[in-house]
Amino acid sequence: MAMRKSTTNLHYLNAVLCLLPTLLLAVFVYLQFQTLSLLSPIVQCASQPAAADDLVDRLRASVTFLPLRDTRERPGKWFISAMNDTSEPEGEAKHLVLPSAASSGRVLCVSAPPGVDAAYALAWRDALPRGAALRTGLAFVSESFYDYKNLWHGLAALAPFASWHARSGCRARPARWALFQRGAARMEMGGWLTSLAEATTGVDMVIETFRSPAGPVCFEEAVVFRRNMDGLSRERLRAAYDFMRCRARARCGVADVPGGGGGEPPALRVTLLFRTGARAFKNETAVARVFQRECARVAGCTVTTAHSDNMTFCDQVRLLGSTDVLVSPHGAQLANMLFMERNSSVMEFYPLGWRQRARGGQFIFRWMADRAGMRPEGSWWDPHGEPCPDGNPDILSCYKSRQIGLDEAYFAKWAATVFAAAKERKTIAVGVRAQAGERERGRATCECS
Repeated sequence: MAMRKSTTNLHYLNAVLCLLPTLLLAVFVYLQFQTLSLLSPIVQCASQPAAADDLVDRLRASVTFLPLRDTRERPGKWFISAMNDTSEPEGEAKHLVLPSAASSGRVLCVSAPPGVDAAYALAWRDALPRGAALRTGLAFVSESFYDYKNLWHGLAALAPFASWHARSGCRARPARWALFQRGAARMEMGGWLTSLAEATTGVDMVIETFRSPAGPVCFEEAVVFRRNMDGLSRERLRAAYDFMRCRARARCGVADVPGGGGGEPPALRVTLLFRTGARAFKNETAVARVFQRECARVAGCTVTTAHSDNMTFCDQVRLLGSTDVLVSPHGAQLANMLFMERNSSVMEFYPLGWRQRARGGQFIFRWMADRAGMRPEGSWWDPHGEPCPDGNPDILSCYKSRQIGLDEAYFAKWAATVFAAAKERKTIAVGVRAQAGERERGRATCECS
């Protein structure tokens, strides 16, 4: 009996010993799985930076630079041709805003090394092209068919930015400007225009040179006007002119000049703004004498003569800010009418050949006067002069830079008519203002809308 029991126990022991390796293997496998489950988050975390770096590299590699000036497109559309303009808020000039939904949140990058055609690309800020320099803040980007030294053409480029800046509540101040002419980078703007831009925005003008040694330049934010004033409503343009006028006067410390008080008739202030060289009067003294004589016939009328080429920006703001009638030859100096009050008068003069040869471009300052709220009082074209020496009547080669003569009888009659009407308008305006208790015209125009 004892022998049988011992044999049974031995069988049980043999069975257990046979199963033990299997049990140990199962325990080992179980522990391995437990260890792997504990380590898996660590492995995942370790692999994420590598995956992110790989994604950024792929996005960088996907950035494609295109010609800044697309010669397949018409002017106005050839600059950053892959994107469509917006005119929002309503009435603003056509423009682009980057980054935006239209750019899928990507910023504008430009490569414009000297001597090489400029190119642009859109890139995500976290995946800029290799070697790119990020310019923080807001950039005002302008494309113009003309240069940035001519006052008229430069003013046409500035006006849309002034309107957009005012509509932004003046919070959007440019950290820099990027200037292009027909797709090529420009490194400077004329002094008069620079002073006006700085007065308008309240910050110094910094012009991007695109001379980053490592690669392209990318703008954190950018507003792009590539069509100048195209799309800008008449109402918004006049508001922009008012805004620039008010800001320039504030910068130069020009207060509103009272039009009369204590029962005195309001003054009529006439300015003869002369030129030197091309399109100057042949005899400035004789011209001035005619207008001084007619001015003397009007109570409270005074005449000031000046040359814009020997005046500072603020000198010009002060002079035109106290001008009711501007008398001047056709030329860039007429852009100073911007600083005159609305309803002021402008009398313009041309040399021989302009009426016949200059076409619509000769009327740019008449358009400006009308759109700025001034009164273009007509023009005089000199009917006399020598024929072109080579027989070629081309406006640029023969007539453009000629000087202007004098028709004393016509000038006197014209001046008398303009002075009398301007005096009457000013007298009425001063009376209306006095009744309304207004002391400062234009104060509201400096306010950002």
